[in-house]
Amino acid sequence: MRLFDPHIHMTSRTTDDYAAMRAAGVRALVEPSFWLGQPRTSVGSFVDYFDALIGWEPFRAAQFGISHHCAIALNPKEANDPRCREVLNLLPRYLVKDRVVAVGEIGYDSMTPEEDTAFAAQLALAVRHDLPVLVHTPHRDKASGTRRTLDVVRESGIAPERVVVDHLNELTVAAVLDAGCWAGFSVYPQTKMDEHRMATLLREYGLERMLVNSAADWGRSDPLKTRATADTMLASGFTTADVERVMWHNPVAFYGQSGRLDLTGPAPDTGESHEGNSIERGPRPAARTAAG
Repeated sequence: MRLFDPHIHMTSRTTDDYAAMRAAGVRALVEPSFWLGQPRTSVGSFVDYFDALIGWEPFRAAQFGISHHCAIALNPKEANDPRCREVLNLLPRYLVKDRVVAVGEIGYDSMTPEEDTAFAAQLALAVRHDLPVLVHTPHRDKASGTRRTLDVVRESGIAPERVVVDHLNELTVAAVLDAGCWAGFSVYPQTKMDEHRMATLLREYGLERMLVNSAADWGRSDPLKTRATADTMLASGFTTADVERVMWHNPVAFYGQSGRLDLTGPAPDTGESHEGNSIERGPRPAARTAAG
């Protein structure tokens, strides 16, 4: 069973996690930019972080036969820190890199004016660079935050099918799908969604434009929740084709809109062949041919 985790923060995970993910069927992932658990104190720390996302982490993942891509952004939590705002001027340097398949995470944490500014500016960058967008919805006041998110997305002029609105639940999924965006769900051990609720939502709303991720990070989280959701889907009556659509073909379709999704990769160090090699590049606009 091939799995694609469309939102996971491997910077905060160990090589044991990579090995366990490989054994569970994970063959590809996207790592969005996020905070480090404590405030960054300078723009230079973002440079080091972004360089690691496009260099070191793909190397680590490749040792386990996993294709690593990333999304680059000033995340909502740090958009409130005046020391970090100059990062917005740094982003164009990274948004042309080959393994950058989206702008993200952007959106809201506390729904402040500073977050409004950063959100709108980064949606404009996504349009300019013809990249999909990964949007973070706030953990508090999620329903109102999601409505506000959809208003800002609509005002930006970006095509809704190029936007995934993440960290959704039963109260927010309908509005996102009705807006034409992709719906993202983070499956966690104790908070957010769990795999059983996720299977119920998939049965109620269908499989189209649905993305399931682990969003594993520094906190209490589990990088194998994509596999747990896949197993729960099978146990509740979904077919293997249904599972593969949600867990592989949907994230490939969404991030493939970047024209940069490369699913070829080396076999893990065990010497096992890397089955199912393919390149999902999609149409690459002439304006974005520079390697960066």
